[in-house]
Amino acid sequence: MDSICIQGGVTLEGKVCIQGSKNASLPILAATLLTGETSFIRNCPRIADVYAMVSLLKSLGCGVRWQERGIMVDPSRVRRGDMPREAVTGMRSSLCLLGALVGRCGEAVLEHPGGCVIGKRPIDLHISALRQMGVEFSEEKGCLRAVADRLHGARICLPFPSVGATENIILAGVMAEGDTILEGAAKEPEITALCRYLQCCGAHIEGVGTGRLMIRGGRRLYGTDFTVPADRIVAGTYLLACIGTGGSVFLENAPEKDMESVLETAERMGAKLCVSGEGIYVQASVPPKSLGCLRTAPHPGFPTDLQSVALAVETVGDGFSVIEETIFENRFRVVEDLRRMGACIEMRDKKSVLVKGMPALKGAAVQARELRGGAALVAAGLIARGETLVTGCSFIYRGYENICRDFRELGARVVSV
Repeated sequence: MDSICIQGGVTLEGKVCIQGSKNASLPILAATLLTGETSFIRNCPRIADVYAMVSLLKSLGCGVRWQERGIMVDPSRVRRGDMPREAVTGMRSSLCLLGALVGRCGEAVLEHPGGCVIGKRPIDLHISALRQMGVEFSEEKGCLRAVADRLHGARICLPFPSVGATENIILAGVMAEGDTILEGAAKEPEITALCRYLQCCGAHIEGVGTGRLMIRGGRRLYGTDFTVPADRIVAGTYLLACIGTGGSVFLENAPEKDMESVLETAERMGAKLCVSGEGIYVQASVPPKSLGCLRTAPHPGFPTDLQSVALAVETVGDGFSVIEETIFENRFRVVEDLRRMGACIEMRDKKSVLVKGMPALKGAAVQARELRGGAALVAAGLIARGETLVTGCSFIYRGYENICRDFRELGARVVSV
């Protein structure tokens, strides 16, 4: 079922439990390769990208078994680092296997990774950093081949806090000889989760959660039992959708400590929040307040993955807002579809839009072109009057376990078709 049909105009009310984090699960699953022993990864979401990663791990020789509460991974039989072409080209996050395979097998072969079309996202930072650690790269028949006869520590300074490059440096660094010092590291909560998993396995990593990491390599790593944190982007999606409909919702298990910029933005939109260790309660009334200006930034700034959803909500705000995108240049592909629903959005340049809040959106046939933009269109459909049909929902299923079920639990009239 590749489409979602929404009967909009319903106020969201009730409680929904937030799934495990997509962006934490994928690098942690890649990291299981480094131990040579069985790990049990709890709270992995049952989403397309995790299924794809599981298939990749199996193709490399891992024993992988889904259980009710998580995934059991046995990497003891992994010997080679060749990744199947069809799996890599369909999932950008397969790139985090580069550092893991070089660390485990001394080699990795992959095609240029795929994923959502939201920008160029070059892998130059990954290659440059790993070269400093002794990895040699070559191109063979359209594939990238990485070989390290002797992986060693290095002092690396990233010019931009790339999440993917940070993950690859960490994964290679824990297996390298000597120490790796990483300056300019990404500080996203998913990086912290990866480091915590590796620490549970026996790795020595200092500076977790900061922009400077010290990774002491050469330690033996062991299998462990680890729980993936809740998904801050899914929680933010549901929180913003609640604000757009003027609802009252409890987001169970929402990781409030990882969502400070999102919660601050929600309060600027007029929402009242009650935060506890059990989750986040949000109460909103329509129309949402206009933000004036919202600018995405690496963590702890406002996440680019929620920019499209915030944009959808601001289309019914009480004034004008400027939304600036600083991470991915193609995030505004959703604008065309929002306009089809009656939104008043002016492209100022490739990196910013001016939004004039309208009294209401109207239902329309729209198309998801990438994961987060697709979720934004579902949120817009909930806000709109009438019926909205979102096609291309395979993108959405890459990151949301069951977005229709979750919104139905909050009273929405939404089904997969």
